[in-house]
This record gives sequence, C-alpha cells and structure tokens, in this order.
Amino acid sequence: MSNNNEVSEKKPPSKKLQYIKKNAFTIFMIVAVGILLVSPDAKSFVLRQLMATGIFNASIDKKDADTTSLTNTDFTFTGGNGSVQNTSSLRGKVVFINFWASWCPPCRAEFPSIEKLYTQYKDNPGVFFLTLNEDDDPAVGMAYLEKENFSVPMYQSSGNVPTEVFSGSLPTTVVLDKKGKVRLHHTGFANYASEKFVKEIEELINEQ
Repeated sequence: MSNNNEVSEKKPPSKKLQYIKKNAFTIFMIVAVGILLVSPDAKSFVLRQLMATGIFNASIDKKDADTTSLTNTDFTFTGGNGSVQNTSSLRGKVVFINFWASWCPPCRAEFPSIEKLYTQYKDNPGVFFLTLNEDDDPAVGMAYLEKENFSVPMYQSSGNVPTEVFSGSLPTTVVLDKKGKVRLHHTGFANYASEKFVKEIEELINEQ
C-alpha cells in the first residue's frame, strides 16, 4: 500500500499535454495543411495520388478535325541550342505541347506521366514533344529536370503565344494533329500516360 508521500509525487498531466492529447487530430491536420501550403513537392505528391484514381485521365477530342479552327495557333519557340522554330514547321507531326514551370505543383504532379509518354514516342518521327518552360530563369527549369532525371526536352516560347493556345494558366497542355489543328486543349493537371490517351495519340498518328 502506497503512503501519502508516494501519492503526492504523482503529478497530474499538465494542461498543455491534456490539450495536445485532446486535439491531436486537429493539430496534425494543421501541420499537414501547413506543409502542403509551403512545399511544392508535398502538393505534387498529393495531386499525384489523386491522378492514380483515374479521374484525371486526359482525353483527346474525337470531333471532326474540320470543325477545329486553324487560326491563331502558330507561334515561335527556342530550343536549348538557341535555335528558333515555328510550330508551322511541325506540320505532318502530332505535336504534344505542355506549358509548365518547376515551381508549379500541378506541373510536377503530371510530369512523370509526360515523361512516360515521351519515353514511349521519343523515337517516333511522327510525334514532337514541345514542353515549354515558364520559369523566369531557364536554368531553374533545367535543374529541376536534371534533379528528377527527366529526359523530356526543354523549350521556351519566343514572342507572343496566341491566347487560343496559352492564356497563362499552368499547366496547360495542347495537342495538335498533323494539320496543325487543336485536338486537345486542357488547363490543369492530368494523366497523359493512360492506355486510353496513348491509343488516342496512335489514332492521330495514323490519321491521313
């Protein structure tokens, strides 16, 4: 049987400890949300998990190409070697265009799917990947690609890009068919490595 001295030595839990125990879930959520607000990697991780559900799979428009306008879709861009090209020079190819930035969590979330799609078609002369970096400093964008071991080539737009193609929202993805007509225009992140999307790219490649 314990004596009075032993009983007096057992101190009740502090108010702070009681509060933490009582509000542990709330505190955890606040910390988690705080991390998401300040960490692009954390945000992109969460978005990537959402993409895995299949809800954000991309889909190319099936409507007749004749109903898709050709006006105001061409623009110039530069490659890593400084060479300037125009999208009009890519006629005869399916062109996958993606506007992205290293600081953009949705861009980071979808980039692995773009890398996977690029790896599948990089040796196909009928497809051109125009991944346009929108970082203020191109070196930052290149450093991100190297850090993540992405092999997708990096380009930058030069001059004005028609708003029909890019209005400033990141990420934005556009797919042009071999005639230069817009067959997909999507703002926001998506999965571009799904079987359905790959099949649709194949259909565009085989269009006459």
